[in-house]
Amino acid sequence: MTKLKFKRLMRKKWLYPALYLSVAALVLVGVFWYQQGADNLDQVADEPDTQVEDEILTNNTQEESVPVMEQEENLQMPVVDEAAASIVTKFYDYDASEADQESALVLYNNKYYQSEGVDITREDGEAFEVTAAMSGTVTEIKEDPLYGNVIELSHDGEVSTVYASLDQVQVETGAEVTQGDVLGTAGSNSFGQASGVHVHFEVRAAGEPVNPENFFGQPVSKIKDGAEQGEEEEGAQDNTPMNEDGAEDEDAQDNTPAVDEDEEGTPSEEPSESEEQPTPEEDSASSISTFQA
Repeated sequence: MTKLKFKRLMRKKWLYPALYLSVAALVLVGVFWYQQGADNLDQVADEPDTQVEDEILTNNTQEESVPVMEQEENLQMPVVDEAAASIVTKFYDYDASEADQESALVLYNNKYYQSEGVDITREDGEAFEVTAAMSGTVTEIKEDPLYGNVIELSHDGEVSTVYASLDQVQVETGAEVTQGDVLGTAGSNSFGQASGVHVHFEVRAAGEPVNPENFFGQPVSKIKDGAEQGEEEEGAQDNTPMNEDGAEDEDAQDNTPAVDEDEEGTPSEEPSESEEQPTPEEDSASSISTFQA
């Protein structure tokens, strides 16, 4: 009976097409399964390489970000609130306008002197905190009879900043300070009486004064380049006394105190009244321009 049924089944017309279709379906399923397995293996093999490359790129980025951030520190005004601060005495620049040059002259003891920095005050005239314009090292702190308490900071690239006319000092010599750290409080001094309560701020590159206003927001490298450019210009800024017209005073070029002479032409020992007032270039009251880091 079984053989008879099998023979009848083999005689059916639809049997062979059905078998062919079934075999073809099995072959297609096998091929599809094989391709899927190969793709999964490729993904597994590629993933470790991708992670390693990502880690290397991430580490390199983190290592290079440190020096980039250090180079991007720019000079800022030495005050906490720049919006409330104003510059009342400018830096004497020979290329500046006549009005700016006049605002850069300091009247002291009936003589005009060229300012080697800027005087910064508050609009309300009140005392304020003086901050480090850039990160650096405190190289000198002194009390000057003309400029009051003076702090000098040294920075990279032979650049230094000077903060004078301070009432109080809150740092010590040799201390490392970060940009924005409080150095002291603004006060008044004998040399810049007209500025009232202020901070006298100077920027120097290789010992030469440069105009701070030209470099606010600029990095140290720009300050050094500006100093090298300034050395080629004629007329060194030497704090030469000037008369009321803004010209050099020939009678006081050397700031030497007047000395009376007797009938024989020998200088007398009695000093004149001019010795009672210190000048910015006397040893007993040396100007900030003589600072050595």
